[in-house]
Amino acid sequence: MSNLCYTLLLVLTAAIWGSGFVAQIEGNAFGPFAFSCIRCFIAAGFLALVFKLLDTFGKSPRKPRNREETKLMWKAGFFCGLALCTAMNLQQLGMFLGTPAGKSGFLTACYIVLVPVVRLILGHRISTKTWICVALTTVGLYLLCIKDGFSLELSDGVSLLCALAFSFHILVIDKFVNQIDPIRVSAIQFLTIGVLTIPLMLIFDLKFPALDFSTVAAAFANPRAIAGLCFAAFCSSGIAYTLQIVAQDKVNPTIASLTMSLESVFAVLAGWAILGEQLSARELTGCAIMMVAIIAAQIKTK
Repeated sequence: MSNLCYTLLLVLTAAIWGSGFVAQIEGNAFGPFAFSCIRCFIAAGFLALVFKLLDTFGKSPRKPRNREETKLMWKAGFFCGLALCTAMNLQQLGMFLGTPAGKSGFLTACYIVLVPVVRLILGHRISTKTWICVALTTVGLYLLCIKDGFSLELSDGVSLLCALAFSFHILVIDKFVNQIDPIRVSAIQFLTIGVLTIPLMLIFDLKFPALDFSTVAAAFANPRAIAGLCFAAFCSSGIAYTLQIVAQDKVNPTIASLTMSLESVFAVLAGWAILGEQLSARELTGCAIMMVAIIAAQIKTK
């Protein structure tokens, strides 16, 4: 596969995540942390089934062959899961503290700036063209996500920490990606998130020590909530995050972060197509700027 094909896998990843916002709205009937916990355990089980089937037919990519490779696989999966769990829950906390959804989407996507900054600190060279594309994408995101002016509150600081955690997730994948089986690592990643989210689910959703299961039970009786949970577990988590790991094997982390920021564009388009939401001229302009910047980032220059 060419590098363009791997970039298109990241576009597909962003499309699945963007469409997943609609599913997440329905799935939140379980409670935010119960939803995250259940979806991650389902995703881990689904991916375990996938790599077992691949093992059966001898098709597993980079299956661990010894104890050292197995240890590296668990290490990669744990640190990917730790970074992603931190990002997901900081995003949830920021919105709980009062950051509106659109603003949260913009602040979260600031990982497109943080990834090249962190890489620069680590000694990697970032081209002038890439910085220009990052700046243009940030402007596009602002037009797309911010509707009523912009000011920073305490809750927004939490959302920026979420962006930092997402940038670390991208960089952790980049560190391990050419040494591990992506499906196994993705399964371990979601197993880690599921385990780490259990205490949050017990405290905030089940009201420990009362352990009130009525909200979760009612959600399981709601077909729309079940559909949202299944999409988030199998598509947004099991498939999309695994595609991210596969694609980052061949795509520069900064370019990968720019491409995955298309999630915001696809979220707006999904809201328009599925929920009947209206697209303003400002949002369309933001989408167009982001598309131009991300396409320009793929063009090779001497």
